[in-house]
Amino acid sequence: MDRFINLLQNLSLVRLSLLFLAENLVIFVLVIVGGHLIRKIFLHRPVSEQPAPVNGLEITLAVSTVCLNTFVTVLGLVLWRNGIIRFRTDVGWMAILDIPILLIIMDLAMYVLHRMAHHPILFSVMHKTHHRYEKLRPMTLFALSPVENLGFGFLWLAVITVYPASWMGMSVYLAVNVAFGAIGHLSVEPFPPSWKDVPVLGYISTSSFHAQHHVDREHNFGFYTLVWDKLFGTLSPRYKEDFGRLQTTTDITT
Repeated sequence: MDRFINLLQNLSLVRLSLLFLAENLVIFVLVIVGGHLIRKIFLHRPVSEQPAPVNGLEITLAVSTVCLNTFVTVLGLVLWRNGIIRFRTDVGWMAILDIPILLIIMDLAMYVLHRMAHHPILFSVMHKTHHRYEKLRPMTLFALSPVENLGFGFLWLAVITVYPASWMGMSVYLAVNVAFGAIGHLSVEPFPPSWKDVPVLGYISTSSFHAQHHVDREHNFGFYTLVWDKLFGTLSPRYKEDFGRLQTTTDITT
């Protein structure tokens, strides 16, 4: 860990930027390849209609997202070098506790930001781009406007500025964040039908949950859990009924 910290402190920003870009490209490839492998296994349980072939705009948005994610990472490094962001290097139980703490804080913060993004004043400039893609595929995770991408990136930097988490806790959280993002845009439901009725597990976000949001913009704003949607009355009343079923705009309006 000491050698890694020394590397972060002393390597030039240009070299670190290239390393962070490579890291984000690897994440992109893992989401696309892994997502399509999971889709093949669960093709018999679609929750989203078949999308049109990938077009130039979707590719451009994906490239933009990878680049902006890299920018946010570099910005976080600069803030850390200047003592604004701090992180711990312990690996004990406190570091493990950081994982659920970050998940809870970010789940609430992103729920709030997501609902704000649906306000008519903000929707067209922040979130409308993502909702162009009602028919999902793994790449849809990266189909974000630059404003939305930076909004969520700056939210993360704000949280770790206030809360000095451990390096281990932040790393695990970020991996879980990518996993949930990928699951939400699989277009198939990998979890069994009983999942929604199991205590605790039933509160964890699923492909069905987010697929419903893409065709019903008034419900299901959460990211990792259903907790905040239940608490604030924005959980789709059809969530359990439509779990694991194909989601269409026709279903929502009938």
